[in-house]
Amino acid sequence: MVIRVRFAPSPTGMLHIGNARAALINWLFARHHALKGEEATFLFRLDDTDLERSDPVYAKAIEEDLAWLGLTYDQFAKQSDRFDSYHQAMERLKAMGRVYPCYETPEELDFKRKRQLARHEPPIYDRTGLKLTTAEREAFEAEGRKPHWRFQLLPEAIHWDDLIRGSNDFQGSHLSDPVLLRADSTYLYTLPSVVDDIDLGITHVIRGEDHVTNTAVQIQLFTALGADISRLHFGHFTLLLDVNGASLSKRLGSLGLATLRESGLEPMAINSLIARLGTSLPVEPQLTLDELAENFTVSIFSRTAPRFDPAELDTLNHKLLQITPFDQVKERLKEIAPSLDETLWNVIRGNLHTLSEAAQWEPICWGQIKPVVEDRAYLTQALTCLPGEPWDTTTWSSWTGQVKELTGRKGKELFMPLRQAITGMDHGPEMKELLPLIGYAKVVERLK
Repeated sequence: MVIRVRFAPSPTGMLHIGNARAALINWLFARHHALKGEEATFLFRLDDTDLERSDPVYAKAIEEDLAWLGLTYDQFAKQSDRFDSYHQAMERLKAMGRVYPCYETPEELDFKRKRQLARHEPPIYDRTGLKLTTAEREAFEAEGRKPHWRFQLLPEAIHWDDLIRGSNDFQGSHLSDPVLLRADSTYLYTLPSVVDDIDLGITHVIRGEDHVTNTAVQIQLFTALGADISRLHFGHFTLLLDVNGASLSKRLGSLGLATLRESGLEPMAINSLIARLGTSLPVEPQLTLDELAENFTVSIFSRTAPRFDPAELDTLNHKLLQITPFDQVKERLKEIAPSLDETLWNVIRGNLHTLSEAAQWEPICWGQIKPVVEDRAYLTQALTCLPGEPWDTTTWSSWTGQVKELTGRKGKELFMPLRQAITGMDHGPEMKELLPLIGYAKVVERLK
């Protein structure tokens, strides 16, 4: 089986968590089939036909965000290179009589829609443009009006078996003829997307459920342009909601990939969460994308819209670092804590919420810190019991046992002043693990 999927963002803004979920779902779908030995391609396409709003800065940022998530692509395309193909397709549709010019202004169309809604009618275009005589069209042209072009839908049943939603049925007569070409001769989303999917051999179109009606329209457009619709599969996943069940769209600015990356989140924490949102599978930290892809299938996605809670990302990031082996972060640690080795990493990783926090443990173990000292007399007593080296993981227990006998202290009163003096902090990894790494000399120095 040949699999070809695509992720097709518009470079008119930064990538956000909703975009990332769409990209990841398509990538995992392709990767799952590739791991089974099938031919699978993940295509990255920039839908940049809107030349005024598209920005190379955004295009570069999207590519960088995909790379950060680990979503490598097998093929790249951008619509701004393919205008000739869209022009040819448009001319074919004109020759077939499947598109027609319309001369209403945006204000006139808006008035029509409002009248239909006021009468509790569906806001479907009334095909006034299709009924114009040659003389009426010439009159509009003489006024200086330029036509926009609509695709004429056939009044027939439209059906597909959705990979996620199951059976879907529409009637062409209940849908509005979509505008393919604006009056300023720029293309809307519909035609370029279909032409690209045909020319680039896309086999599975997997996208958000906000495109369900688009799919019904595009199925007729695929057929009109000669595509074998039986070889094309569609899947529509539900969109994310916020923790209160409201649409996430208004908050996506704060959930941009760049912002999440700057906050110190690991890409696999994001991947691990959004790959499972909307499924019955447990959200667990995964170290690699292949682990996520191995048992991935779009059929596991529910029809119920999932809720996205940024707090889950923080929790998952913490859990991910707890299981991350040193080799996986070694190169990145060189930039923030050059002396931090595997032994120290294994001791501290369970206490990290972001990788950058590792930097504070290097001076605690091998450098200079400011001890927190509130009871000097107690620390002097504890120092008299401090055993000489060599130390191991039993040293802390035996030492604090002797301090307990000497001072009568127990619990927090026994342990906390020692931790604060030795590490400068009131929390962290187990002291039995840290003490041998810090060493006798520094412990004595800090207790004094």
